[in-house]
Amino acid sequence: MLILLCGIVLLHIAVLVLLLVSTIVSAWTVSSTSTSDLWQNCSTINGAACQIGETGVWIQAVQALMILSIIFSFLSLFLFFCQLFTLKKGGRFFLTGAFQIFACLFVMCGAIIYTVMNHLWVPATESYGFAYILAWVAFPLALISGLIYVILRKRE
Repeated sequence: MLILLCGIVLLHIAVLVLLLVSTIVSAWTVSSTSTSDLWQNCSTINGAACQIGETGVWIQAVQALMILSIIFSFLSLFLFFCQLFTLKKGGRFFLTGAFQIFACLFVMCGAIIYTVMNHLWVPATESYGFAYILAWVAFPLALISGLIYVILRKRE
């Protein structure tokens, strides 16, 4: 049982790291002359020029959704440890699973909005970077983690 709990916690921490890196790193779209993320769009064609991410409501929605996914994933991990010590024997971690599934849905919605609307933010010549891919990898891992929490029962 201890190995299972360690595996679940490691999966959850991996999801948190993926969410943090994908939100912070400036590599949602990249090209040889520019990079962009959720916060700024930088180009090195005529010197280093960066445009702050206030050009549209959609980029602010993506920013908010990614931050919410991080917050809900942190809360889910905190709730898991709280429920681990307070939940009765045979109880399920429904609240922990619900928060992790919400985090999964937030990252999915943010990545979908970015996918659909990024042509307004970056040139079409840029390709998706590793931070964008990490956000999409975090989505199924958070979903799997949330489902595991919902299925998991507390034993002694």
